[in-house]
Amino acid sequence: MGPDQHAQLDGFSLFLPFPCRVAVILVAGFWGWGANLHYLQQNNIDLPALIRYPARQSPNQRSHHVSAYHLAAFLTIPLLLSLLIFWPVTHGSRESVESVDYIPQAYLFIFFILLILPFNRLSRSGRRRFWATLRRISIGGLAEIQDGKFGDILLADVLTSYAKVIADLVITFCMFFSSDTSSTSKPDRHCGSDYTVPLLVAIPSIIRLRQCFIEYVRVRRGYRHGNSGAQHLANALKYATAFPVIIFAATLRNYSPFVFHGISEVTLSRLLYIFSFINSTYSFYWDVTKDWDLTLLSESRNDDEYPFGLRRYRYFTDQQYYMAIAIDFGIRFSWMSRFVPGFYWLTETEFGFFVLMFLEVARRWMWVFLRVETEWVRNSRGPAPNDVLLGEFNGKLDAD
Repeated sequence: MGPDQHAQLDGFSLFLPFPCRVAVILVAGFWGWGANLHYLQQNNIDLPALIRYPARQSPNQRSHHVSAYHLAAFLTIPLLLSLLIFWPVTHGSRESVESVDYIPQAYLFIFFILLILPFNRLSRSGRRRFWATLRRISIGGLAEIQDGKFGDILLADVLTSYAKVIADLVITFCMFFSSDTSSTSKPDRHCGSDYTVPLLVAIPSIIRLRQCFIEYVRVRRGYRHGNSGAQHLANALKYATAFPVIIFAATLRNYSPFVFHGISEVTLSRLLYIFSFINSTYSFYWDVTKDWDLTLLSESRNDDEYPFGLRRYRYFTDQQYYMAIAIDFGIRFSWMSRFVPGFYWLTETEFGFFVLMFLEVARRWMWVFLRVETEWVRNSRGPAPNDVLLGEFNGKLDAD
């Protein structure tokens, strides 16, 4: 390890090393899930029923959100302990930070042990359900409605927002087991292969793409007048627009004029920006119009029966919908910060990368509230026109 590698570590990396940054976002997801369950329950929306999760059999049992909070706390405690050990040991020294990478990296081992091993009774059924769902969707599988299809879709969509976090997780282990670097050094996102990260980032979109095709085939098999399944193909196209962005971004990172004859970096950059704009625009439109059933971007947005751009049946305040739309738009187009004076650091520093990844996870957390509320409205009030994800309306939920 050369001295130049020590110099590459900035103050943020000395305070919160690479493995800990990944761990913080992973653990934040569990706290976010608890908050989803908690707030939706307060608004009389039964998320466990929507994903076909067994209801509590006794009032003495912990509610779902309390169990989620307990599991999140259980995962947080060893993370805090690892940092409280790491900081005094390293004293902000670059050499020490890189030489004791086993301290923060050990937490990631502990994280998976706590999630996988059955010795801990805390949220055992929830953890089993999580791993069973993850196994099913990992190949793009999709349960039937009665078996929790909506839960499969939610988790797969969450994975698309965690794509870069998952890629960084793999990179931490690659660096840790590498003989010439440390997992607390400046992140080497070429570790293993130049195309390891792009492939990992693409996998969640591939999963959702296959699920959309499964939905389309199911609709075609049970074809009914007025529902050809075409919108499942449109949904698949949305996920497909992520692939050119991933490919051009990876090409630019590995650019060599000797390899890409006749194609300049400027040309590749322009193509990247064009496809990024297409992906962000399409995804934002889909979030608002299809996932949340809001009318802001549709012809019915001026209907006098409900506030401008919203819909008739709502469980949240009008301000919350408008705020969600604004936040979703801002984070979907956050990649454009490189063109805004004073915000270039967001795409060029490790702190900026961390902020953008955390914001994307936070955006997905916010998205879940409205996506679940929309599904609850569809099941209790009837499906909205162009219902995309569930496709088939089978009456009210048993728990409703």
